[in-house]
Amino acid sequence: MTPQEKFFKNFSLASCFHYLTDNELEILSQKKTELLYEKGENLLKEGAFASHVMYVIEGLTKVYIQAGPRKHVNLSIARQGDFLGFSSIFGKEAYSYSCLALKDTRVCMFNKEALRQVLIKNPTFAMMITSRNYRIENQLLEIIKNISYKQMRGKLASALCYLSSDEFLAEGVFLSLTRQDIADFAGITQESTVKFLKEFEREGWLELQKKDILIQDKNKLQLISKSG
Repeated sequence: MTPQEKFFKNFSLASCFHYLTDNELEILSQKKTELLYEKGENLLKEGAFASHVMYVIEGLTKVYIQAGPRKHVNLSIARQGDFLGFSSIFGKEAYSYSCLALKDTRVCMFNKEALRQVLIKNPTFAMMITSRNYRIENQLLEIIKNISYKQMRGKLASALCYLSSDEFLAEGVFLSLTRQDIADFAGITQESTVKFLKEFEREGWLELQKKDILIQDKNKLQLISKSG
């Protein structure tokens, strides 16, 4: 079996890896481990020693930080093709955030030194990963805006717009999230989240089906999000 066949057996959808040479694929193959995390398990813990970088093969994970004794701020959702703990490559000795599996999630753990070596050797590969991480940066900026000046309706609308992207809906994201999870994405209380979800349903912008949320008018939610 060639290095490409061996590696892409589990990474057929990871376009960035197609830019690697046989030697670079071999470097990563020798320093990787695949793991399956069941729903509810922690993949990374904020403050823990960062020895590896994770690549999500399939599944959904919640990325969050601890903002108090019992307070979480949800930053993003990582899905197939996303890297976790990537900043550790650049000198971070500890993970900057925690990750929890929202559904059964299969990941590949790369030794960060091996991945750094390949990134240095292959700028095209590095650029592909950087461009994907740009989406995460935009989400963090949106969270700052929410915290800074938006009212609660605007905060929830922003969270719903983010969570209802096509890629997340295809994974049944709302079935994997509790109302508290959605509240932590919006930066408001669970009680306010439930209240405004019902208001949005009465307005015809969404439909609540037990745990699931069906977005009916995303344009209206985007307008509420922008107006704050």
